[in-house]
Amino acid sequence: MFRAFGKFFHRTIVALLDFFYPPFRRFLPRQVYDYAACGAMNTVQDWVLYFVLYNFVVRKQIVDLGFIAFTPHIASLLIVTPVTLCFGFLLSKYITFRGSEVQTHRQLMRYALIYVVNFLLTYCSLKLLVEGIGIYPTPSKMITTVLTTLVSFTMQKYYSFKKNTHGEPGSTGNQLD
Repeated sequence: MFRAFGKFFHRTIVALLDFFYPPFRRFLPRQVYDYAACGAMNTVQDWVLYFVLYNFVVRKQIVDLGFIAFTPHIASLLIVTPVTLCFGFLLSKYITFRGSEVQTHRQLMRYALIYVVNFLLTYCSLKLLVEGIGIYPTPSKMITTVLTTLVSFTMQKYYSFKKNTHGEPGSTGNQLD
């Protein structure tokens, strides 16, 4: 069931990317285009979910767990993070960096490490922009995305999903293993 959904997901996204790529072909290499398009999908999903969580789930209120309390913008960030992490990893592994020979569990660990770095950048940026400068939370989240996108692409391409593994055992070659 999961494998069939994965193949459908892969074919659908690749078909969409193939359809829209021709106008960008002259000035964007395919991998950069794929990363940008997949990143845009993940970013929009992240922003919409963050907005919904902040405004309708957390309701712009402090989330007090008894032993720790979170401001509404940080609570929303903590809730949206696992969803964005999973969706982003799937897009990176099966769409953008599908030629990588690094084993899936290593890719996931590396991706998660980079995600933690980006999470910390996001956390600090939100603290600064929302609490320090007074910008609304959703636009602040959008601003931080620009910074984390630049950091993420470089680290994902050359670390998490690198093609030349220098002796690392490869995967089975099956893109959906």
